[in-house]
Amino acid sequence: MGAAGQGLSTDEVQSIREALAAGRKPKVVFTASAGQIAGQVGQVVQLTDPEVSDEYVVVRFGRDELPFSPADVAVAPRGAGRRAAEPQSQAPEPEPAAPAEPEFVLDRVPQQRREEPKVETVEAKPAPARKAVKAVKPKGPAGLTVTLAYADGEWTVAAQQGSKSLAKPYVVKPAEALRMVALVDVPGVHEAVEQIMAVERAEAEQQAEKLRAELAEIEARLAELREAR
Repeated sequence: MGAAGQGLSTDEVQSIREALAAGRKPKVVFTASAGQIAGQVGQVVQLTDPEVSDEYVVVRFGRDELPFSPADVAVAPRGAGRRAAEPQSQAPEPEPAAPAEPEFVLDRVPQQRREEPKVETVEAKPAPARKAVKAVKPKGPAGLTVTLAYADGEWTVAAQQGSKSLAKPYVVKPAEALRMVALVDVPGVHEAVEQIMAVERAEAEQQAEKLRAELAEIEARLAELREAR
């Protein structure tokens, strides 16, 4: 194991590389060539490419991860570093050497936590459902009824719209009644009208014969009265 003033040997660097590969972080102690932090203990967290820079041993010291050369550190003895590895009190922090590659992050000044703006969610109340409005059907005109009737030997016609009487029953001639019935293409109606007309004709003929006989008697008497003058 190398002394604190000799730095790391080639074999020790290889051992540290194997320990890092196994997931361990070997402890090292800073040598006199490291400056004011000599004697302090740190942990190796990474080995960078030695061909790029001589300071390829990245050591975590306190909250910083800084690169050093193998001569700046040595393998720490057993039990070293049990006390917190912090810089000596009132000692100024050493200026870190410029890293060969950006393999570490300096966390000297903690960033203030930025609070996310609060967004209040306002639930939109659903609009009240509209009641279905029934379509109002326009009211049509009242029904119209025209009645052709026969009673007591007379034909009459009446008209009514709804509950309103437009024309009271009035008498029409049989010929007019026949023309009205002719507009209705219903055989049963035509037969009923023909029967009524036939009965009326028979009655009219009988009445005409009776009147003609009475008229003949009146004329014969009138003739007798003329002869008696």
